[in-house]
Amino acid sequence: MSNALSSTQVVRKTVIRTAGGLVASQHRRAAEAGAQVLAAGGDAVDAAVAVSFAAGVAEPWMSGPMGGGAMTLYRADQNRAQVVYFGMRSPAGLDPAHYPLAGSGAVSTDLFPWPAVVDDRNARGATAVAVPGTVAGMELAHATHGRLPWRELLQPAIALAREGLPVDWYTTLMIAGSARWLARDADAAQMFLDDGIWPKTGGWATAAGQRIMMARAADTLACLAEDGPRAFYEGDIGAQLARDVRDKGGCLTPQDLRDYRASIQEPLSIPYRGGRVYATPEMTAGPSLARCLQRLQTRLQPGQAPDAGAFLAYADVLREEYRWRLSNMGDNEDPRTPACTTHFSVVDRHGNQCAVTQTLLSAFGSHVVSPSTGMLLNNGIMWFDPEPGKANSLAPARRCLMNICPVIGEADGRRFALGASGGRKILPAVMQLVSFLVDYRMSLEDAFHHARLDASTDIVTLDPGLPVQAYQAVAAAYPHAQAPRTFYPYAYACPSAVLRDGGENQGCTEIMAPWGDVAPEPPRG
Repeated sequence: MSNALSSTQVVRKTVIRTAGGLVASQHRRAAEAGAQVLAAGGDAVDAAVAVSFAAGVAEPWMSGPMGGGAMTLYRADQNRAQVVYFGMRSPAGLDPAHYPLAGSGAVSTDLFPWPAVVDDRNARGATAVAVPGTVAGMELAHATHGRLPWRELLQPAIALAREGLPVDWYTTLMIAGSARWLARDADAAQMFLDDGIWPKTGGWATAAGQRIMMARAADTLACLAEDGPRAFYEGDIGAQLARDVRDKGGCLTPQDLRDYRASIQEPLSIPYRGGRVYATPEMTAGPSLARCLQRLQTRLQPGQAPDAGAFLAYADVLREEYRWRLSNMGDNEDPRTPACTTHFSVVDRHGNQCAVTQTLLSAFGSHVVSPSTGMLLNNGIMWFDPEPGKANSLAPARRCLMNICPVIGEADGRRFALGASGGRKILPAVMQLVSFLVDYRMSLEDAFHHARLDASTDIVTLDPGLPVQAYQAVAAAYPHAQAPRTFYPYAYACPSAVLRDGGENQGCTEIMAPWGDVAPEPPRG
């Protein structure tokens, strides 16, 4: 496949190694927020709470308080793993009849190629907003394992929001990809567009000072910090949020928010090659990962490095799994469309670890900003199949099926927290990275720099950086397309991970992620 990208440019990221804690995040400022919490004596869960809210400010189109997700964590003092589940739900008053199909074979133009719904009501606008769970998830994780006061953990996010979001080339690129939809909501247009039309730009003349102002979001976060997380579901924030959604045509109510609860779950415990992988259960990609690893353990015979046989095995098990998932779980996401998700991983100096994936679903979620809170809203309703009678059909008060797959893995004395953003591409990325780390005992640096494939559709996507024989073998076996590893959209997902080996902690983020970085815990005063 021909493209205009350089064939001589090399991109690498340095793996940070330290005896202290680490945070690996898709945004450097969010990672630094978590590292400062670790330096203040916080637990890995404390740091995860800080990163969650800071990431929602630093990358507001990727995740935030208005979304949902899950955390897989490991407690070194208890030698056990847990899952904190905080996925979104459809509102109790949602009526599937309000989402009629457009007909004539039309297909949605957003993340999932469902049959199109009239006016894209399930994908864009307030009618696409589901009940958010992120705040409740962070509340539950903190109440169970946190050490520092809740108020302190939100201060970095508040400070970032008061500063405003700097506009650089990547900000402009992200806004440009959604500008036509943002223009349809007056509050979103005011926040992200110039003259309600044009993406804000970080050109040479303005790069030093252009910022997206987030004062309203800062006030919301400050209220959450002072009044506590229940203010989001039972207080003024929740009441204002529900009113904003209803004023814009949605059906979210204060009762939906009051009824929402995050939950502690037992993780899937997946034996693999003498080690073990802990993954999210139920309505996530964790069960799919379990089935893939079970197949991979019998079909893959590891050698010194992943070869043609390894990548054929990867393609085989992933294609089999996605055929099953499409038939039984209703997951039908279009991997060509950028997903709106954040993943970050944390390890503290004691060996406690967190893998957290949180999302608004699409890039910029519903493309609607709540004026009272100053935050982008999710479009979780799009997770449901708009056709009735399907495995994942649209219905009221129902959990949303997610592709997220945050995991904790352990083998050969090493333990890692791993996950990715990227919709359907998450599972292939996580599975291959688990294999690199466990089957081939790669270093974290080698694993993150090694080329991967994606087999989440009938067309297998191949990185030209794959070993030649591996590339040729998979290309001969399956319909395929070549795609280089780049930063937009991510053809092979966007992972972040930390790894503990003995007393040393390591961290790395996707090498093509321009904002992704690892922040070490600063020395204590």
